[in-house]
Formats: sequence, structure tokens, C-alpha cells
Amino acid sequence: MWVKQISVFLENKSGRLAAVTRILGNEGINIRALSIADTSDFGILRLIVDDPAKAYSKLKEGGITVSETEVIAVEIPDTPGGLASVLDILDAGGANIEYLYAFVSKSSGNALVLMKVEDLDKAAAALKANNIPVPGAEQVYNI
Repeated sequence: MWVKQISVFLENKSGRLAAVTRILGNEGINIRALSIADTSDFGILRLIVDDPAKAYSKLKEGGITVSETEVIAVEIPDTPGGLASVLDILDAGGANIEYLYAFVSKSSGNALVLMKVEDLDKAAAALKANNIPVPGAEQVYNI
């Protein structure tokens, strides 16, 4: 049910991001979503890819510092206030969000929000109790 996110530690040096994407591209791994958080010295690249196990393995083989984290995907109508309504549900359910990032699916017209939360089960229960779609991993990987 949870989506595997690949996190990559990147030094703020020219070509580091290109190296990561080159490895993935050469291995036929498709990036579905990404986010970069940075400081002056380094960045954390967070990726959702169509084959997380292969991406993890190939990046490690390429000498890249990589980890895997479970996140939850939430499908939200792409309308004003859509995200706020879901965040209110999670807040009322006691789910603490550490970070999130999103993209809009061309096929569904909805936003897909990927969230790192303290308690995945608690977040999923709050969302399901309010009929908020929580796509499974394979559905996300195959978008």
C-alpha cells in the first residue's frame, strides 16, 4: 500500500543531479515525481520512480548515497481548497506531516500528493474514513 520513495544525498556540486538522472535513464527507470530540498552544502533529492528496487540498487552501484522511505500517496481534486480539506482531515486524525510534494495527473485531472508522515497507518485510516482515495504503490509507479 505504501509508496517507496528513493532519497538521494547530493553534494552541491556541478553535475551531481545529472549523474543520478543519467544512471536512472540508462537503466530504463522512469521518474514519476521528484523534489529537491537543499542547503548551501548539500541537497536531498526525493524520487518516485517506476521501479524503486532497481533504482536503489543501480544508484548504490553507481556510488550514490541513497536510502528508501515509505510515503503515502493521496489523490486530491485539482481545485482550490482541495489540499486544505485533506490536510484538515489529517490534522483532525492526529497525523503529523513531515513533508510533502505533489504533481497533477494528466489522465485523471487530480493532484497526487506524496506525504511523509509520522504514522502511515493513522494517516491512511483518517483518509479512508473520509473517502479520500489512497492509491497503492503500483498505481503510483505506473502513472
